[in-house]
Amino acid sequence: MSDHRLPIYQRLHDEIAANIASQVWRPGQPIPPESEIASTHSIAIGTVRKAIDALVAEGLVERRQGRGTFVRRPRFEDSLSRFFRYALPDGQTVPASRLLERELVATAPRHVTDALCLGSGETAIRINRLRVANGTPFLREQIWLPHTKFAPLLTAPEREIGDLLYPAYERLCGQLVARAEEVITIGTADEDDARVLSVERGAAVVVIDRLALDYSGTPLEWRRSRGIASEFRYKVEIY
Repeated sequence: MSDHRLPIYQRLHDEIAANIASQVWRPGQPIPPESEIASTHSIAIGTVRKAIDALVAEGLVERRQGRGTFVRRPRFEDSLSRFFRYALPDGQTVPASRLLERELVATAPRHVTDALCLGSGETAIRINRLRVANGTPFLREQIWLPHTKFAPLLTAPEREIGDLLYPAYERLCGQLVARAEEVITIGTADEDDARVLSVERGAAVVVIDRLALDYSGTPLEWRRSRGIASEFRYKVEIY
């Protein structure tokens, strides 16, 4: 386990988190039972439970009644429904996506390099994408990724990438998104918004900035989504 100056449960927490980050246990897979972990490390099962409680609170793992504790796979595909109203054919849950552009950029904007912790001279991939429901565009996205981790996305056929990017990151690049931070603001439609989303220039748009991180907390993706404000809603569950 890690630094011996830390409490035992914190050291165990860090060890389990490191195993998840290094994909010893992948999303959807169970971690060893608490009794097995306690026996392997010669510690009390209450200490193990405290470490796992912390991991549950952080969203890295989830307990399933009668089945054990599993590495949590976030459901990012549901996130758009929190923000936008869109009509889809029966049985379809994910809006269609159209890749408008993808390119290698030698020097990303400063806010992108800062967000992704890119080093001096480190190249990035920029992807411009459109989200569509029933043939009608309602959201456009600009996505930035470190080139060293996501190079296959530059040449992969669009059909292999699909409508959901995070599964593609895992499938094509071996990169797992664990969580994301979002900031929502209101802006006005620029020339690209007007052209792509069929709104008047200067109309209200919702701007969602997202920073996606892996299981070790390393930034993987910075994304700016711009959507039609008239279709915006905000839904949150409060317990």
